Amino acid sequence: MTDVVIVGGGPGGYEAALVASQLGGRVTLIERRGLGGSAVLTDVVPSKTLIATAEVMTTLRGAHELGLRLDGSADLAKAFRVDLAAVNERVLRLAAAQSDDIGTRLRAEGVRLIEGTGRLDGTECVIASTADGDERLKADIILIATGTTPRELPDARPDGERILTWTQLYGLDAMPERLIVVGSGVTGAEFASAYNALGADVVLVSSRDQVLPGEDADAGRVVQQVFERSGMAILSRSRAQAARVVGDEVVVELADGRTVTGSHCLMAVGSTPNTVGIGLEQAGIATDSRGYLSVDRVSRTTARGVYAAGDCTGVFALASVAAMQGRIAMWHSLGDAVGPLDLRTVAANVFTAPEIATVGVGQAELDAGLVNALAVMLPLHTNPRAKMRGIADGFVKVFCLPTTRIVIGGVVVAPIASELIEALSLAVREKLTVDQLAESFTVYPSLSGSIAEAARRLHVRSTDQALPH
Repeated sequence: MTDVVIVGGGPGGYEAALVASQLGGRVTLIERRGLGGSAVLTDVVPSKTLIATAEVMTTLRGAHELGLRLDGSADLAKAFRVDLAAVNERVLRLAAAQSDDIGTRLRAEGVRLIEGTGRLDGTECVIASTADGDERLKADIILIATGTTPRELPDARPDGERILTWTQLYGLDAMPERLIVVGSGVTGAEFASAYNALGADVVLVSSRDQVLPGEDADAGRVVQQVFERSGMAILSRSRAQAARVVGDEVVVELADGRTVTGSHCLMAVGSTPNTVGIGLEQAGIATDSRGYLSVDRVSRTTARGVYAAGDCTGVFALASVAAMQGRIAMWHSLGDAVGPLDLRTVAANVFTAPEIATVGVGQAELDAGLVNALAVMLPLHTNPRAKMRGIADGFVKVFCLPTTRIVIGGVVVAPIASELIEALSLAVREKLTVDQLAESFTVYPSLSGSIAEAARRLHVRSTDQALPH
């Protein structure tokens, strides 16, 4: 029987454990904090649970336009207040329940679970350090899935009370009077959006011209306009260099000498990989200049028999990608059929309000001349279902190859973009043409109808070289 040792119990680790057990491996998984890792305990599950609550408040604020009134003609949203302590208690309870469910499933599949930390001793042994001491584990196959930790600025160290990382927000028992969010990437934008919807006064400090600089530029523009219209203050082209607690306030110092004062500050300035002190050097495992593990498309590191999955590889910080990397590692190492990881088919979502979902080729690649493609963008405000729901912001964008009309990418900006992107994800994965996408039936009225309509508009003469987006 093949001995498989997995260090880290996040999506990359526990999904790999399930596959390895299914394929007949003798599997041991080492996790120090709790099964599910950061994705379940502090990142994805908690943040999206919080965002789900924020979405309800956003819906309530739009109720007046839909004709919903309270007695006395009061705004429906004003009849509710957010009990942040209760919200966070629910967030943590759901995260713990999800972690327990993962543990139950792993044990049922025969996976041995060790609570502790793991470090490699060469490429055929892992040392598990627990409260009871060290245990040497023989390993034919090793998977490293140790994740990342929130990055900290030297002059803005989190204290867990006023200056916070996103893992510490769930300890708040009262709504911040004024929340300064440093960082306008995905994490910063999501929390800024959520707390703004929950009623906090939010200031978003962005070092770039526009929020979400890594996303589709048109999508980022829509989200920024929504943020600003809702009353959020956005400090563009502003780089935070320090934060300090002064009494009951936090003062954030910007690089140009300005200061911003709030009751709390969320530092969302990226992550650092958990790859120090786990025996990489002794095993001959290479990392890049930032400390991320170097892996190929079947999750192999530079050491024979050692694989890696998840955020510690720096490939794509998504739980779905981590899980797929872990599965691919086990399929490959245990001799099952496997295809290499194809990032062109990965669907990603930013859980702001509205959401941004993407798959495949993006607008930036077209604009840079890296891809020759046709593009169509349809605003959602013309969609009948959007009108019924009071949705004024958002769009659907579809990209296809000029000659074959094969769908190669898409963007959806909408309240439920994470659900709508699946049709485009399937089209990209299966190399469907715009005609095939357009000929599928959509419900009338539906937001998904805009995807089919965009595809229909890409059915043009083969002599056409481009379409306006």
